[in-house]
Amino acid sequence: MDHTDSTSDTSVFAGSSGVDPGTGDGPSGQITSLEGIPALSLDAISSVAYGPEAMLLVLASAGAGALAEIEPITVAIVVLLVILVFSYRQVIQAYPDGGGCYAVSKAELGRRASLLAAAALTVDYVLTVAVSIAAGVAALASAFPRLGPDSLPIGLGILAVLTVLNLRGLATSARALLLPTAVFIVGIYVVIAAGFFRSHPMPGAGIHVAVPTAAAAVGVLLVLKAFAAGCSALTGVEAIANDVPAFREPKVRRAMRTEMLLGGILGTMLLGLSVLTVRFHIAPEASQTVLSQITGASVGRGAIYYVVDLSTTAILAVAANTSFGGLPVLASLLARDHLLPHVFGLRGDRPVYRYGVVVLAVLAGALLVAVDANTNALIPLFAIGVFTGFTLAQVGLVRHWHRERPRRWWARAGLNGLGAAMTAVATVIFVVTKFTGGAWVVVIAVPALILLFSRIDAYYRDVATEIGLGTLPPTPAAEKSLVVVAVTAVSRMTAAALTTALSLGEEVVAVSVQFDDEVAESLRADWDRWNPGVPLTVLRPRTRSVTKSMLTYLDALRQQGHSQIFVLLPELEPRKWRHQLLQNQRGIILANELRRHSDVNVARMPFRLSTA
Repeated sequence: MDHTDSTSDTSVFAGSSGVDPGTGDGPSGQITSLEGIPALSLDAISSVAYGPEAMLLVLASAGAGALAEIEPITVAIVVLLVILVFSYRQVIQAYPDGGGCYAVSKAELGRRASLLAAAALTVDYVLTVAVSIAAGVAALASAFPRLGPDSLPIGLGILAVLTVLNLRGLATSARALLLPTAVFIVGIYVVIAAGFFRSHPMPGAGIHVAVPTAAAAVGVLLVLKAFAAGCSALTGVEAIANDVPAFREPKVRRAMRTEMLLGGILGTMLLGLSVLTVRFHIAPEASQTVLSQITGASVGRGAIYYVVDLSTTAILAVAANTSFGGLPVLASLLARDHLLPHVFGLRGDRPVYRYGVVVLAVLAGALLVAVDANTNALIPLFAIGVFTGFTLAQVGLVRHWHRERPRRWWARAGLNGLGAAMTAVATVIFVVTKFTGGAWVVVIAVPALILLFSRIDAYYRDVATEIGLGTLPPTPAAEKSLVVVAVTAVSRMTAAALTTALSLGEEVVAVSVQFDDEVAESLRADWDRWNPGVPLTVLRPRTRSVTKSMLTYLDALRQQGHSQIFVLLPELEPRKWRHQLLQNQRGIILANELRRHSDVNVARMPFRLSTA
């Protein structure tokens, strides 16, 4: 059950975009409140690139007249954003060492809730990568339409670059991200401000203007679907609470300030863009994103347009990197809790949880291929995992305040309770309204992950019982041992193996399986002439199976009363890795078969060739 784990993470799981606090500029290399925006909030801020478009796609099914409903729906989403921001300020206060719904659920709600949280987070992280990359490529194709047919290869290329960078441990400094983040935020505000001063789109904007019609009769179900789609813009609000230790002292105050700043930026952006969508009668297009259309209508197709569009692509790519900072660390914690294979808890010299990085890249790549890098095909899957985590975290905080009962605890519990109720209702809306649109995948994936976690945990529990972890074993006692050395010829490698065997055990025998009479007699003659002081047994099987001959021989030794038998398999270790292909691999095969079909101890002893 013991596994190597060199982790020294200070947070429950990183919600940052691969940000290394050690690359910041404050004391101990930690980030300030302002630096917390590019370090921990890009997932949320960049969602303005696809959240409003997701709403319009739903509303467009009722005709052009229904598109104006985006304004009141956005107001409702911003209200939910405000509640979440204040709720997560409470999370920051309650878990100053790093929150996250997995840690909160594990501490406050028990094992089942923690498994649900872990499964929801896993789905969320994978979808974050796929959605951000797909949206970034769509923004790029809006500015350069010739790239449209190549959206999938471009997306996979971006994913490959992010994977390589994360495998190499090239963490991104919060200060390095500050400039592109500022360019994006300022660019969006410039677009909004310019749009407010215009009553009509800029000439030559190249947008599709929906013909204004009488207000369409929009049913409750359609509004709920649009609300569910638009709530994808709220993903990432929790990231700051997940990584409070990344902030400079006073950590809690700075993290809470960043949370408020994020809420203000995201809320005003969403409201401003929704107003411009109605003002310019923007309708969704297959070849151009809604954000691209709004930008063109507000500032034209000049330099500002391309700055905003390219910064959108860049920010979305970095936002995808959020998961590369979060999922591998979460996977390491799940491995530590025996819910995932322990290999996910291993880190190299970089240090990087490389197995988590690779699995995340493979799953996100498979999603991109499955939907042909189409952002709108991923949106129905996106928000369910996120809002499940929101709900669990808020419910856990209600129990936390009720148990701790600090001053005015009832007010804090009430705020978190309201947040839990709102996000729970939103989650139900997502599942019901988006089920046939693809949400069924998440509804199946989350229970499947919970089952996987449970089965892995059961396996580790069974192994722990079998090997007696947590109990005192009998006192070790020495037993007479026999070392069996497999040989094929008289050589320096054979001599080295016998030397090692004589150092390990009291009794040593050599055994060789030979099928050719002439070779067997030659080996026997060479052995007698060499006379190493170790008896040689040459097995002459009727079948041409080395493994069966060795197993029969070892069974005979066991029947003779040898309780401790070691089998030493000497093998060449080539100078270069490509030379490994020239070896017969018999040692590997024999070792695996002996371990599988006998209870002897097997060791492969490398004989290293000189480097000359």
